[in-house]
Amino acid sequence: MNQLPFTEDTVIFGLLALCLGLVFYTSSLKTTFWKKFYAVIPTVLMCYLLPSILASTGIIDEKSSQTYYIASRYLLPAALILMTLSIDLKAILNLGSKALIMFLTGTAGIVIGGPIAILIVSIFSPETVGGVGPDAVWRGLATIAGSWIGGGANQAAMLEVFEFNQEKYGGMVLIDIVVANLWMAVILLGVGKTKKIDSWLKADTSSIEALKIKVSEHTAKIARVTSLHDFMMLLLYAFAGVGIAHFLGNHFAEFLENTFKVIRDKDKVLSSLGSKFLWMVVFATAIGIGLSFTKAKNYEGAGASKIGSVFIYILVATIGMKMDLGAVFENPGLIVIGLIWILIHAALLIIVAKLIKAPFFFLAVGSQANVGGAASAPVVAAEFHPSLTSVGILLAVFGYVVGTGGAYLCALLMEVASKV
Repeated sequence: MNQLPFTEDTVIFGLLALCLGLVFYTSSLKTTFWKKFYAVIPTVLMCYLLPSILASTGIIDEKSSQTYYIASRYLLPAALILMTLSIDLKAILNLGSKALIMFLTGTAGIVIGGPIAILIVSIFSPETVGGVGPDAVWRGLATIAGSWIGGGANQAAMLEVFEFNQEKYGGMVLIDIVVANLWMAVILLGVGKTKKIDSWLKADTSSIEALKIKVSEHTAKIARVTSLHDFMMLLLYAFAGVGIAHFLGNHFAEFLENTFKVIRDKDKVLSSLGSKFLWMVVFATAIGIGLSFTKAKNYEGAGASKIGSVFIYILVATIGMKMDLGAVFENPGLIVIGLIWILIHAALLIIVAKLIKAPFFFLAVGSQANVGGAASAPVVAAEFHPSLTSVGILLAVFGYVVGTGGAYLCALLMEVASKV
């Protein structure tokens, strides 16, 4: 008999499906308790937290599971294709410059947040931010900066550049995952209070609402009873597109690495452009946008974005599964650095959003495009509305581009701060 924790992906995926089904079933109930509960806690947050509880209590072993890999490499690009299939590029451009301003603000918050966090923690726990040579804590924190501004490729680049002791690297990855996922939970909690937050920010949400209405009207106009033919065509567009995106992404990344020394060299700012995952996301998005100029756009009426949303929720569950709530207390000193760091990032975003009257959507997606990257920025964007998914994708891709340079600057500042 199989004992806990469950390690088989067939069982783990079944439990994740159970979590998702339970959340959507209870959120559909009309009883007073569940109405009040989901008025405070968004459904997407519960889809994230329940799997994390399974991992934290030792019911499932996420480390042995390939479900996140499958969800991020197969279902994420499929969702991107299906959710951008009916995209309106002109309407997205009409959203203006505030999205980019908030993204760059988020980047600035990570760059300055690291050194400030080190300075604060050094006051009451200097040993936490100490270390010499390859063991220097600032070198390890540089890898987190790479992850939080760009993604995994930028994180790996920082590990190579600053030569942090790889035996201690796992601790830094832990901080990255714990703090980033806690912050994502806060963002998702805020999604349920978007109107109140926008009112406080005095934000102009007219362009966002106009895009939502336009997409909703188009969907209503082409809505129909979905047939088997429709489902098979959506299967064709989604997963043939995934195959093409992986093929082109892998070969294009290899072409860049083989052709340009600046991309092969992990010390260089542009090395992150050699990421196969980055180009897979780019090509999947491009395929979706390309389909939006064809009759395939009308398959939105057959539920293209709804199927994409199913894939996104599965991804959310696998991301939540990677969050071990008990691990928060394993290295409290470094966790404190991470929490202070992300709070500075958040505070700067709130201040700038208030000054330029940016909607909460731009704050949330601008932050996740940095901290979460291409896997979670579309998730957060889609939670506002499926038509906004592409905004998250575009900003996340931009994060890969500036990730290594921003992280490098942050690391230099953290080195200075650790010696003060």
